Amino acid sequence: MSEVIEITDAEFKTELTDGSEFVLAYFWATWCGPCRLVSPTIKWAAETYSERLKVLKLEVDPNPETVSEYKVEGVPALRLFKNQDLIYSHEGAIGKQGLQEVLESNLN
Repeated sequence: MSEVIEITDAEFKTELTDGSEFVLAYFWATWCGPCRLVSPTIKWAAETYSERLKVLKLEVDPNPETVSEYKVEGVPALRLFKNQDLIYSHEGAIGKQGLQEVLESNLN
């Protein structure tokens, strides 16, 4: 499962609860410049941590329910879940090293 899975509001809960211990949700928008910078890092995380992490990608504009539920106020945004519990939240651009530090400290 080394790919980033693009999902919608309707699929979010199912993807979150399907048995993966760790899930990283990446919230983005087509009009978001920093999202274009972060996207390769998200893909890298999906490939590098494929054994331990499922990576979801949700476009914010057509999916307001999940955006509201997880209080996404800006993009790009990340939400890391462990067994469906939110354990880490970040808004704004994040570099590869920053994301690696977050994942290494949480994927235990």
